[in-house]
Amino acid sequence: MQRFHGNNMSDTQQRLVIVSNRLPITISTDANGDQHLRPAAGGLVTAMVPVLRDRGGVWIGWTGSTEEVDLETVEGHSPAEAGYRLVSVPLSDDEVDGYYYGFSNEILWPLFHDFATRCNFQPEYWTHYQAVNRKFADVIAQNINRDDFLWVQDYHLLLVAHELRERGFSPNIGFFLHIPFPSLDVFLRLPWRFEILQGMLAYDLVGLQTMRDRRNFLQCVRLLMPGAVVRGKGQVQTVRYRDREVRVGAFPISIDFQEFAAQAASEEVAQSAWYIHEDLPNRKIVLGVDRLDYTKGIPERLLAFRELLRRYPETREQLTFVQTVVPSRADVPEYAELKQRIEILVSEINGEFTRSGWVPIHYLYRNLRRAELLAYYRTAEIALITPLKDGMNLVAKEYCACDHEGRGVLILSEFAGASSQLHHGALLVNPHDIVGVAEAIHAATLMGEGERRTRMRKLRVSIRRQDIYAWLDGFLRAAIAKDLSDFPQSSEYLPKLEERAVEGGVRSDDRRRRTDLV
Repeated sequence: MQRFHGNNMSDTQQRLVIVSNRLPITISTDANGDQHLRPAAGGLVTAMVPVLRDRGGVWIGWTGSTEEVDLETVEGHSPAEAGYRLVSVPLSDDEVDGYYYGFSNEILWPLFHDFATRCNFQPEYWTHYQAVNRKFADVIAQNINRDDFLWVQDYHLLLVAHELRERGFSPNIGFFLHIPFPSLDVFLRLPWRFEILQGMLAYDLVGLQTMRDRRNFLQCVRLLMPGAVVRGKGQVQTVRYRDREVRVGAFPISIDFQEFAAQAASEEVAQSAWYIHEDLPNRKIVLGVDRLDYTKGIPERLLAFRELLRRYPETREQLTFVQTVVPSRADVPEYAELKQRIEILVSEINGEFTRSGWVPIHYLYRNLRRAELLAYYRTAEIALITPLKDGMNLVAKEYCACDHEGRGVLILSEFAGASSQLHHGALLVNPHDIVGVAEAIHAATLMGEGERRTRMRKLRVSIRRQDIYAWLDGFLRAAIAKDLSDFPQSSEYLPKLEERAVEGGVRSDDRRRRTDLV
């Protein structure tokens, strides 16, 4: 018998319930042993927090710590202020090692990014992955109402819907994969390929980043799942498998364009941008912003910049490459080796080309404050976004949203999901082609103002039209024939939203739009 557990909520009030591996928070402990909470960084948080903000929804996930955390008492999060409730899924050290570091990041992450040779197919990882997905399903079952829409995020939780169906739960469940889905020949290497596909087909809607990802997924379903029938045309197709129908669509994720644009125009960001100009006078800035990961192509990018300086001596002392790397998994040997390789390349290139008053590469290995990051977006004449493989890459969209003057040039990897949307305005490159990337940087430095403005205008218009709210509405319409306006906004949060809009410098018409959509 199906059971639904309420939270002093009416069963008729539909809420958005977001489920992801991590909650959108980071918890730290001070010298007195008190725990403090602050918002987490990352593309998923950037995209999803506006969904729940001011709606009274729920976000279910792991805190990121194996220590016990009472989210009701930890300093820094108040549902009344944040607008949504956090529910934690506790994980042990063994579960984190096997499910997160093991199956998710030593198998699914490299495989889905076409790095099959980096996979570590340990059987015990699969056991832990199943167990943690079951644990997530247990917590979800205790915190959903009958009419809630459950939206599960990313590759860590591919089996959650299957586990809920096994328990007799039948809420409407959507799933979105933020990373690429591999082609058939790559996916076939996964020993548990049938179980993974069965798990994904237990969802009501499977969302992928691009049409290429959807094509790869449906090809795997057709060839590996006996009896599966794919029907339909257009953005969303239907898979009939056993006694269920599953919709599969491409929904390119995006950003809150208006929020980034407003913050980039703020006085704080303007001040930070001024300091950057003071530190790097008469230089064109080439900017790279990445998390430390082998999929981001950072060493290849550095080699391309060195090739540029060797091929075109006139660019020396005219360009400064600012490469920001956000620390990630530095305790893992493979990532520590990548960090060391990057630092050796930076040292070698700076050693070869540095002149009095000019250092070619400024390397920042740290998290940037939001204002500092947006200031670099504003001041950089060229953004060099060249991952070897990426589901979407929101940095490319953030850079364009912050370019009020329309003078920047986006150089983008053709293997980033964003390239399918931004190819009309960006310079597309193959990140493996060191010479080709060097030539693209050179072309960007020579590009006239008229062409730069035309290209950036196209990029900004596209991102503004296909922003985070368009993504959300598109997914929700495909999942439950509703959009965000069907999830009622609590009137007690509306004044807070208006205050934030005014403080952020958002125009009244943008504020009305946001009130309608958020």
